[in-house]
Amino acid sequence: MTMKLTSTTAVLFAGGVLSCAEMKPVHKLTPAELEARLQGDARATQIQRQGLRAVVSYLETRPDVFPEERPKESRLLRREEKEVVWHTWQRFLDYLVALDSVEQYHAQFYRLKSTAKEDSFLIGYAAMLAKYRAAMEFIECCERNPELDKVLNDPVPELGLPAGTYGRLKFKYLNIAIATDFAAREVLLKTFSGDRQPELRKAIRWDADYLWRAGKGRGQVLTAKNALKVVQDGAQSLWLPVQQGVSEWMGDTKVYRPGHSLISQAQTKQLQPKLLPGDVLLERREWYMSNIGLPGFWSHAALYLGTPEERRAFFDDAETRTWVKQQGEPGGDLETLLRARLPRAYEQSIKSQEQGHAVRVIEAISEGVSFTTLEHSADCDSLAVLRPRLPKREKAQALLRAFHYAGRPYDFNFDFATDSELVCTELIYKAYEPAAEFRGLTFPLVEMLGRKVTPANEIAKQFDSHFGNSDQQFDLVIFLDGQERQRKAVEAPLTEFRKSWQRPKWHVLIQP
Repeated sequence: MTMKLTSTTAVLFAGGVLSCAEMKPVHKLTPAELEARLQGDARATQIQRQGLRAVVSYLETRPDVFPEERPKESRLLRREEKEVVWHTWQRFLDYLVALDSVEQYHAQFYRLKSTAKEDSFLIGYAAMLAKYRAAMEFIECCERNPELDKVLNDPVPELGLPAGTYGRLKFKYLNIAIATDFAAREVLLKTFSGDRQPELRKAIRWDADYLWRAGKGRGQVLTAKNALKVVQDGAQSLWLPVQQGVSEWMGDTKVYRPGHSLISQAQTKQLQPKLLPGDVLLERREWYMSNIGLPGFWSHAALYLGTPEERRAFFDDAETRTWVKQQGEPGGDLETLLRARLPRAYEQSIKSQEQGHAVRVIEAISEGVSFTTLEHSADCDSLAVLRPRLPKREKAQALLRAFHYAGRPYDFNFDFATDSELVCTELIYKAYEPAAEFRGLTFPLVEMLGRKVTPANEIAKQFDSHFGNSDQQFDLVIFLDGQERQRKAVEAPLTEFRKSWQRPKWHVLIQP
């Protein structure tokens, strides 16, 4: 993963501030830091805005839940309809939190000079407008169904939000203060050259035009001096009970504690002998903006392959050899079959990587389905290893399937229906998908913005609900649980792992 700029956080939780560290204000960044920050936040704003637009577009595809007109008679939502609402609400709030962070960080744009001042203003204004427009559209849509007010004001455990969050959203965005702020920024926009950030300016114009048409502006502020005072005096209230005061590029960038994971390299070295080919790794990385839009605590999954030597030792059993022979490899050696069937992928799998470490993992990351080292994949903050209750023959078949997907792009659309691009859990899902004479593993599918997917957190939830039953599919090998305040990960018991899926995604902020 590429580590970019560092930021630190000030987090509001349940009415109190948990200060993780002092934030370095935008006007105190070095020239190199400022340039990287402006580039990253401009990209982040566009991606997060697109995320909000996708959520709003999805509302239009579900008139059964989000009606175009107020129904004549109110009805209770069914459980499956509530789940659609909850998943949509979770994604919507995620993007709002991220854009809030961007806007707040660039609130002191006026302390910068020259083009950086204009860039910072445009980033903050684009973030503010994207939120404002999407919130107004979301509220307008939800207000047509009286039942949604009740559902959305329920607690959202995945985000650690208490009851009443939808009410807070309405209070913030149906307030004259934000309309005044909008009008003031429109005046300030005219004081800049107009040459900077053309894509952001385009987004600003689209969103601002919508808001003017919708009557959310309350008249122009007469002078730029007055407009700046309105913006400076405007309270950037943290309306979410869990609120990050940071912003960064949504990909592989940490926003706090960069370059240091809670699981140490020594722990990774001790972990490796405990793993077997076919094991499933669940991982959690704190302080990554790539967690945005992903529900629950566990955010990533990977498949352990082992080295060729480890696979030869593990799959040296009669049943697996017989299956390999049936695939056309007369010697019954899985490695020979992999090399013959998928030569390009196999060559990639045996190349040593960073610091000479051997490939032992395959996972779908932003670069695509990639062969990686355990040292790279386990460089995270919490890690659980699950061992499928399957014969070695089926694990060998799962590995062959996984090799088949190597090199395919990452699926940023989270669409399990296609094989051309894959998301992290989709690789696990399709490697172990049941077939004729292959029992495999069955994973839960949930609907997220109209697509059926298996979030990593659902795998942990399924483990908990099936534990001790005849349909239990995994055994827990180890659970390394990150402890933020202690700056380390500790081996935690089975009982703690079974509860881990219930943690809010900002669990790190409320750990004892």
